[in-house]
Amino acid sequence: MARSDSSTTRPTDADVTAFLATVEHPVRRRDAERLVRLMHRVTGEEPRMWGPSIVGFGTYHYRYASGRENDTAAAGFSPRKAATTVYLMDGVDEHAELLGRLGPHSVGKACVYVKDLDAVDLDVLEEMVRRSYTTLTGSPAFGKRASGPSAGSADRAPA
Repeated sequence: MARSDSSTTRPTDADVTAFLATVEHPVRRRDAERLVRLMHRVTGEEPRMWGPSIVGFGTYHYRYASGRENDTAAAGFSPRKAATTVYLMDGVDEHAELLGRLGPHSVGKACVYVKDLDAVDLDVLEEMVRRSYTTLTGSPAFGKRASGPSAGSADRAPA
């Protein structure tokens, strides 16, 4: 989820509200507050800081074929300087149709970058978060995938 080795991204006891208050860019701060409400509504989970700058909701466990295992947030975002990063840990490929209707954004392998939530369709974003969260928390096989977030089912380790 983080740009560094994900083994360093762990849940912390840092206060989410205090973190959001430190976000300098007013649009990123406003969008972060909106995303906390959206993701809480979708997941039913309380927000929690993961590392110094990721707000996460819920957890899921994954294991790679190499044997490496970890837990990460099942839904989350980070208000970065250039854009807000929304994490879709099942991979953006799984959301191609919805991404086509989202509005202005760019993507990484498991990230959607949005500069202003006012410019995108929040119902579409909410549906993407809902689908991703459901996949991660509702599918034991997904959490045991054998390669990266966009791995096909053939690449996943058996449940």
